[in-house]
Amino acid sequence: MSTEIALRKHYPLPAAERQEAEISDLVIYWRSIMKRKWAILGIAIVVSTLAALAALNTTPIYHATATVLIEQNRAKLVSIEEVYSGGGNNREHFETQADLLGSRALAVKVIDKLNLTQHPEFDPRQAKPPFWRAMLERFGVGEASKPPSEQQIHSAVLNAFLNRTSIEPGRMSQLIRVSFDAADPQLAADIANELVQSYIDLDMENRFNMTKRASEWLKERLSDLKVNLEQSERALQDYREKEHMVQVQGLGQSGAARQLEDLSRALVEARQRRAEAASAYNLIKSSKGNLETLPVIQRNPLMARLKEFEAESERKYAENLKRYGPQHPRMLEAEGDLRQARENTRRQIETVVGSLANEYEAARANERAVERSIAEAKGDVQGINRKEFQLSALERQVATNRQLYDTFLSRFKETSTAGDVPSSPVARITDPAMTPDYPLKPKKTQIVLIAFVLALCLGIVAAIFLERLDNTLRSPEDVEDKLGQPMLAMLPLLTGDTGQYVGRHFLDHPKSLFSEGIRTARTAVLLSSMNAHKKSLLVTSAVSDEGKTAIAVNLALAHAQTQRVLLIDGDLRAPAVAQALGLNPVAPGLVDLVTGSANFRDCLQRVNGSSLYIMTAGSPIGDPLDLILSARFRHVMEALSEACDIMVIDSPPIHPVSDAAALSKFATGVVFVVKADETPKQLVRRSIQALHSVNAKLLGVVLNQLDFSKVRPYYGSYGGENDGYYPRPEKSLAHAKTVGSLTATPQST
Repeated sequence: MSTEIALRKHYPLPAAERQEAEISDLVIYWRSIMKRKWAILGIAIVVSTLAALAALNTTPIYHATATVLIEQNRAKLVSIEEVYSGGGNNREHFETQADLLGSRALAVKVIDKLNLTQHPEFDPRQAKPPFWRAMLERFGVGEASKPPSEQQIHSAVLNAFLNRTSIEPGRMSQLIRVSFDAADPQLAADIANELVQSYIDLDMENRFNMTKRASEWLKERLSDLKVNLEQSERALQDYREKEHMVQVQGLGQSGAARQLEDLSRALVEARQRRAEAASAYNLIKSSKGNLETLPVIQRNPLMARLKEFEAESERKYAENLKRYGPQHPRMLEAEGDLRQARENTRRQIETVVGSLANEYEAARANERAVERSIAEAKGDVQGINRKEFQLSALERQVATNRQLYDTFLSRFKETSTAGDVPSSPVARITDPAMTPDYPLKPKKTQIVLIAFVLALCLGIVAAIFLERLDNTLRSPEDVEDKLGQPMLAMLPLLTGDTGQYVGRHFLDHPKSLFSEGIRTARTAVLLSSMNAHKKSLLVTSAVSDEGKTAIAVNLALAHAQTQRVLLIDGDLRAPAVAQALGLNPVAPGLVDLVTGSANFRDCLQRVNGSSLYIMTAGSPIGDPLDLILSARFRHVMEALSEACDIMVIDSPPIHPVSDAAALSKFATGVVFVVKADETPKQLVRRSIQALHSVNAKLLGVVLNQLDFSKVRPYYGSYGGENDGYYPRPEKSLAHAKTVGSLTATPQST
């Protein structure tokens, strides 16, 4: 199968052929199983029997279960439980309680309460010693075991207790199932109930102890907190007296704030006035003497009246200038009035300009004064802030110490009350454990069935594994897949009387399955050499004892029924044809004919009851290969081939010697014989390659000596000698011996 697998990796098969190949593999597996079915079934029965005996000798174990409800949201009498109760969500609390139920501390408490160290089921001192140790002590071999110490006993009992305890939390509920396994059903129920009850008692005891310790700790802390509170209050009062502060927080701060706010508004107004005065003053300075046109001059009310008076004087002056001469008194009076009006306007402009400069300087001085006042006010506010900050720190310290003291005082009172009032339990038993009526294990039927199935599966795997490890040939599929050669025939293994005289089996048992296989091989040979005028057939094998001589003889007998056939014993090293047919082994043969010591007629013998002619090996020779490679030998073989229709040559095995490769040159075809279930495929493959190296024409492989009685389930389609197709040979051993004696003498041609 390795060759086929390698080819499939490089050349994938079509879907139909791949499916057929997979079915073929399944058939191989099935045949492997059926071949060894009785061994597999026997192993399964033996293993099942041993498992049944082991189950019967195993001490029955009883399983008792108690159900406990975890009270997660139970009512709390006092809030002091928050001090020591674990945080976390419901699921974490639930899993924590489940772990506590399986803790070592709880197990130790139950062991001590029930005195399990003295119980026969747990006490290692009362346990029976192992069989092998008892036998050794009986025969005085080895040292006597020392009695265990108290610590070792307690450790062994604790480990056994924990191994037998199982805690199963509920998935969608607050129920926990506490189970215990014991050989005594009543003990199993008692331990399960006691385990739950001890868990509840231990939780209440722990809560009481924690409350007591919390009360003592709070009492110690209260004294320290009281001292701290008094010190902080005293420091606050001293600071108030030192700074002469009597409820100044808020009052001083609000007055300083209002003063600072007023000064800020005044500063804004002063800066605004200073900006306006600076704008007017800068405008006058940049006017370059033309001051009358400036808006700030024109907005002056006196300037408006002066400008009207000046305009009226100019009008009168113009009228008089038209009416009177320059020296007229009215003209002189009008001119004087005009000069006086213009002088008044100039002096008023100078007055306005001076007042604007004074306003600008006053605004600047006022702005600086307001800024100084603001700086002084800010300093006062900062001083007040520093004092109030220190005062606030002292007040906060006093408040913190007072709050802490009040809290601890409240906790102390609650703890004292909780110590007098019993707290609610963490859990309660909903279903106590009942004494079991039936053991949990061993489940004898289940154990036997599992052992049977496992042994059956292991046997099947072993059968397939052994089949895969087998490198021999046992079927036409093996020949085609592992060797890549066609299958000529598959011959059964002959036993009893028929197995002792294989040479004449075709004549003595013509209707047997072996004879039918010979006919199949004959037909295959004839069809493979239809175009050959003269046929020369070489029969060989990889090694000796594969039945090549018997097949060569019977194949020659089959051909002799219809044609002139000459059977030549070409195995000059270990000839066996004469012995197989009961002929004279010392009669002249092939060697004598080639060397010329005997003529053709003297070298021939005829089989009684057949037209087959035999040429034995003849006289022994030192180096048969030199004789085979000689020209004389080639001429003799060519002459013999012309003297008959079919020449069958029984050659030596090809693996140990090269005679078969040399003889293959005189044959038109080679029949390769392989012994089933024995010859390794690697050896057969190398032998076939040796034939191919000398250009021998290999017609196919004959699979010989296959035990059909063993492989009928494996290869059911091939049947066996007694499968109904062919009757059992009825000739007796005496008849076979008689025929052998009659054919022992040479026959004339």
